[in-house]
Amino acid sequence: MNEAFKQQVWEVTKLVPKGRVTSYGAIAKAVGYPNHSRHVGKAMGGCPKDVPAHRVISSSGTLSVPEFQPRLEAEGIVVENFRIKNFKKLFWDPIKEL
Repeated sequence: MNEAFKQQVWEVTKLVPKGRVTSYGAIAKAVGYPNHSRHVGKAMGGCPKDVPAHRVISSSGTLSVPEFQPRLEAEGIVVENFRIKNFKKLFWDPIKEL
């Protein structure tokens, strides 16, 4: 995975509004690499502190990183059993919203 890809992933992730979530797959599509959600996940590992990685979750609405739950809850997102409540309502689609 090259640096340009990581940079694109991080730039799109920085645009996810507080109190909203998106998926690895949605980010992958937004940067022109549909079906590369795993690469997005890898790019999020070790991302800069100003990238809100906690707002990127699996497309099923489940937290991939349980440690992110407190950060999401601090933004008003309700998490039950590691799943985002009202996931569809809170979902931010970069392709539609950018």
